[in-house]
Amino acid sequence: MRLRTTTALVLLPVVLFAACGSDDDSSAGDSTAGTVETAGTASEASTPVDTEEGSVAGSTVVADEAFPPDRCAANEAAGTITYLTGFDFAATASIVDIIVADDKGYYDDLCLDVEITPSFSTANYALVAENDAQFASGGSFSEVVAFAAANDAEFVVTAVEGPTAIDSLIVKPGVAAEIGELAGSTIGVKGKLPPSVAAMLATAGLVENEDYETVLLDGFDPAAHIAIESIDGFPGYKSNEPGALERAGIEFDLFDPLDYDIPGSFGIIYGNQQFIDEHPTAAEDFMRATMLGLADAIADPEAAATTAVALINSGGNPNFLSPEGEVFRWSTDAALISELTPAGTGFGVAGVEALQNELDTYAAVGLFGDAETPMADEYLSDVLDDIYGPDAVVIWPAT
Repeated sequence: MRLRTTTALVLLPVVLFAACGSDDDSSAGDSTAGTVETAGTASEASTPVDTEEGSVAGSTVVADEAFPPDRCAANEAAGTITYLTGFDFAATASIVDIIVADDKGYYDDLCLDVEITPSFSTANYALVAENDAQFASGGSFSEVVAFAAANDAEFVVTAVEGPTAIDSLIVKPGVAAEIGELAGSTIGVKGKLPPSVAAMLATAGLVENEDYETVLLDGFDPAAHIAIESIDGFPGYKSNEPGALERAGIEFDLFDPLDYDIPGSFGIIYGNQQFIDEHPTAAEDFMRATMLGLADAIADPEAAATTAVALINSGGNPNFLSPEGEVFRWSTDAALISELTPAGTGFGVAGVEALQNELDTYAAVGLFGDAETPMADEYLSDVLDDIYGPDAVVIWPAT
């Protein structure tokens, strides 16, 4: 695998809202205990197709058995799989799992050539739409759907790692004890108010530009933002800004959409439909290795964050990310994923009902404008169906 540090990417013409958010010879045998013990189960491949055309060899992956040679040949025929991250090499969902999988050699084990490129989620859509990159990190399920719908792009979501909104509303102490008390307030935003926060405010009947105002903020420093006298609060990721403020000893109040039953998602992996159709085993095994990387990263958050920080530093750390900040970021993400993934369900497996609820809720606060609310199942892939055994553990071959 290669890690490419080029950051000049083509921006999607229609930007709906702002985002944020080395090879190793070790193998699956080094992963956390319990991660690969699925002997006797198999992953069914799709209908056999000529491998010279770059498609399925018709073989299956069986836990603790050798990886099928014909499947290996099909994966090699797929060529280089380019993955675009959503925020540099930050230790966050849909990035850190890719980093850990690469670091542990999981892609090599499945005959995949994966190139990881640091990027930003809103910059990724044009490249995936053109198949210049095959997979990428998205800010949320609704973000991916909004870009796909607005640009008639064939995106398909292959994993939803975080089944909740990652956004929160950070408010100065004493401004509001309840969400309804934010009537008449001024909220600073980086681009646009996240739909999950807008929906949370709407639970108290508060509508943007009617019951509260939003103003644009410069930069990304929460300590600087909370000191601005003309605003009462600002949105921030639960995995980032609160930790930065706590480390700086700055007091704040936090309103979390999760506490108001507002649906959402984070840690999205999506791909180009054409590539997935033409190379189904490569797509499935890319996600197989990635989900094993996710399981390992959740099992040892600090080690995973440390691996990400090494890559951040090797690229010059253009976003000034700190080791303690990345440990906080991934520890927060990992806890949310672990707590909110339903029992008996593999990490990343999407719940269609919950995702449709997300789209419906965000449509109500104007995410899709006057357009009809998209249907969630039209943007979902079933690629994870065959990578988990009945115990919701990744089916992994002997390597």
